[in-house]
Amino acid sequence: MSLPHRTCPGRLIVYRDRVKIALMDSGIGLLAATAAVRRLRPDADLVLSLDPDGMPWGPRTPEDLTERALAVAEAAAAHRPDALIVGCNTATVHALTALRARFEPELPVIGTVPAIKPAAAGGGPLAIWATPATTGSTYQRNLIRDFADGVPVTEVPCWGLAEAVEHADEPAIDAALSAAAALTPDEVTTVVLGCTHYELVAERIRTAVQRPGRPPLVLHGSAGAVAAQALRRLGEQPQPSAAPHGTLAVLLSGREGTLPAPALAYGEGRLLQAVTPAG
Repeated sequence: MSLPHRTCPGRLIVYRDRVKIALMDSGIGLLAATAAVRRLRPDADLVLSLDPDGMPWGPRTPEDLTERALAVAEAAAAHRPDALIVGCNTATVHALTALRARFEPELPVIGTVPAIKPAAAGGGPLAIWATPATTGSTYQRNLIRDFADGVPVTEVPCWGLAEAVEHADEPAIDAALSAAAALTPDEVTTVVLGCTHYELVAERIRTAVQRPGRPPLVLHGSAGAVAAQALRRLGEQPQPSAAPHGTLAVLLSGREGTLPAPALAYGEGRLLQAVTPAG
C-alpha cells in the first residue's frame, strides 16, 4: 500500500509499507510476467485482472479491445496497486495509450513489447513467433525496422497456439508448435516470443525448433524485462529473498475468483499457487 506525502508544492514523495502490483490480460498469458514479479519480489502483493467474459481479445476491433482493457484495468485499479502491467502484446499495441491517459501519473502503466532489440543484438538470423493478427502488422514491422539492426528476420504466424495454451489443450499445442516450427527457417538461431502465452511453453518451442547440428536455440521473452521495469518505475529494487510472500487476488471480468484451472498446467501457475497466500 502506498501513502502519499507532499513535502513541498509540486513534489510528491510516496512511502510504501508493501509493494502491490497489478497485471492484466484477457487470459493466462499474464502468468509469465506474474511469476517473474514473484521471483524478483516475493513479498509483493499481486492483483491479476483477467477477462474470461471477453476473451479472446485478438479478433476484436481496436476500439472494442480498448474498451475491454479499460474495464479490466479499472477492476484492478480498485485494489489500489502501485503499478499496472499490461501482460498482453495485443492490448499494449491497441490500448496502452488509452490506459496511460486514464491512469497515469498516479498509477504507472507498463506495456509488453516483443524483445526484438535484445534478440537482434545476438547477430544471428531470428524468427518472431507471434499471433496471426500481429504477424506482418505495421506495429511489428516498425519494431523490426527500428530494432533489428539489419539482422535477417522471419515473421512466423502461430495459428491457434495462444488459444491452445490458454486452454492447456495438449494436442492442439503440439499441432500449433509443429506448424509454426515448419515455417521457421533452419538457419534461425534466435526466436522472439511475440505473445505472452508462448512463454508458458518456451521449452517446448525450443524443442520444436532446435535443428540437429545447430547451435543451441536462444529464446527471448518479455516477462523478466517487464517485471524489472515495473520495479524501476516504482523506485524499488529486486529482493529475491524477501519474506513473507505477498498475497494474490484474482479478478475474473471484475469478479473475485481464483486462478483458472488451465493455469495450473504450467510451472508459472503452480509457482503462484504454491507460494502465495490468498489475497
